[in-house]
Amino acid sequence: MDANNTMALALRGVQHGYHTGAGQLDVLKGLDLAIAPGEIVALVGPSGAGKSTLLHIAGLLEKPNGGSVLVNGQECAGLNDDQRTAVRRRDLGFIYQFHNLLPEFSALENVVIPQLIAGRSRGNARKRSAEVLTYLGLGERLEHRPAELSGGEQQRVAIARAVANAPRLLLADEPTGNLDPVTAEKVFEMLLRLVRASGLSALIATHNLELAARMDRRVTLENGKLAEI
Repeated sequence: MDANNTMALALRGVQHGYHTGAGQLDVLKGLDLAIAPGEIVALVGPSGAGKSTLLHIAGLLEKPNGGSVLVNGQECAGLNDDQRTAVRRRDLGFIYQFHNLLPEFSALENVVIPQLIAGRSRGNARKRSAEVLTYLGLGERLEHRPAELSGGEQQRVAIARAVANAPRLLLADEPTGNLDPVTAEKVFEMLLRLVRASGLSALIATHNLELAARMDRRVTLENGKLAEI
């Protein structure tokens, strides 16, 4: 068996670009990346280099123009929309710079909802949500709505939501980029602790080189390709 088939994520020769008024803009140019089970990889690079595009392709939110995208050994580049949605629901978790919580629901309910969509019973979903939120220090804030939470607390709810369905791979795009340095450090420490305790693999884009240095490996995206740091 190809070694990459055992990887949580394997990108092979991924190419992607966009048509613009000035012509074709190539963002990813034959990019390769492999992330092992339980490995946490930092993705760094200048703004506009294509980090978000790379995360969208790894997360099956966009189809590459060329190359292969394997999630836990399954080739996903050619899947249709329903099949890609099923893989995302089963294997992937997402954290963004902005928490995107549903304002009319409590912290607990925000974490319950994706589990209900995935088919978990309401009772089990509430139990799982309370456990993860308590692990992240929000045990006393379960019934608070997002507007009643601080920025750091809101982002911890977003982290709980991302891992609630026990994904195998976590994709995070500047997960602490919208927080002040002290809060960012606290939230990032909790994120790392949760990822390691859960045995997840993770690809985390960040501009913070100090945070990046605490991950297992760092890669930089420049001129459409990745290089180890």
